[in-house]
Amino acid sequence: MVSRLRSTRTVCWLVILASVTPFTAPALAQDSLPPAPYAYQQLEDPALEAKATDLMHTLRCLKCQSQSIADSDAPMAGDMRHQVRTRIAAGEEPEEVRQWLVDRYGDYVSYQPRVTASTWPLFAIPVLVVLLAGFILRGRLGRKKGDAE
Repeated sequence: MVSRLRSTRTVCWLVILASVTPFTAPALAQDSLPPAPYAYQQLEDPALEAKATDLMHTLRCLKCQSQSIADSDAPMAGDMRHQVRTRIAAGEEPEEVRQWLVDRYGDYVSYQPRVTASTWPLFAIPVLVVLLAGFILRGRLGRKKGDAE
């Protein structure tokens, strides 16, 4: 009876362990990799480093989402900084590097989004809301003026 109870407990723990392990393994594997060479190392040419730094301040960290890749300590941001510095050192212009990152990660990676077929509502809706608020205020204030006379 006791051995049967122990074997049941063992099986339960093995099932729990087997169900939890797939969810924790990717998180542990991400941080075990060494950082990319240019993640924390600046370029030797100050002009190229200035171009890279200016570009990095306009790119969003995909993991942090509220920081630029220049300010983030996330491993993903380090990889992106490495890509930016490597490509600029190879002679690419900052806009070419930005376009490569946008093509790879989507428009969300840039703090300077372009107006495209999928992003135009982001630019149009605030204008429409302001216009609607203006019409409502004009109507209400116009009515009060007419009532006062």
